[in-house]
Amino acid sequence: MIFTETPLPGAFILDLEVLTDERGFFARTFCRRDFVAHGLDPAVAQANIAFNVRKGTLRGMHFQFPPAAETKFVRCTRGSIFDVIVDLRPESPTYLRHTGVELTADNRRGLFVPARFAHGYQVLEDQTEVTYLVGEFYTPAAEGGLAYNDPRLAITWPLEVSELSDKDGRWPPLDAVEPEVRRRMTVAAGVSAS
Repeated sequence: MIFTETPLPGAFILDLEVLTDERGFFARTFCRRDFVAHGLDPAVAQANIAFNVRKGTLRGMHFQFPPAAETKFVRCTRGSIFDVIVDLRPESPTYLRHTGVELTADNRRGLFVPARFAHGYQVLEDQTEVTYLVGEFYTPAAEGGLAYNDPRLAITWPLEVSELSDKDGRWPPLDAVEPEVRRRMTVAAGVSAS
């Protein structure tokens, strides 16, 4: 696997190193040893899949507060998505900055999302499927989210939003939740964030 750090420290795009022959190809999609070598937490508590019927569907911007903060390793296995992450680590020089990457079944890229990041994506093709390896169990009491269209985040989504869950449509603006986000996402020195 080829690890490329995004502009947000600790978040990586992973491309495959493909071995081809007359049968097709083979590639490693996950290796705990490689993740550790890049300073990433390779823990997997859950494996999830999301199927999206319509182009334009938006899921996000989701996160969990510590001590249940999640890492995610996201890959699009059918169709394509525009995947976005937002750094919610108050001590980070990139706090509240975001980056986006196109993940497709054709480019076979993955995105490693560190703990204490918000995550969301928009579907670029009908019938799109996304898989996640998640480093922490889903914990409803630790769940949080941000409005996908928050002007302070200024995320430019590639398409008009065609589908959005009621829950995702009710996430509050950053101005309303930032004091709580700062307080709950701050991790004391020497204490793990996940």
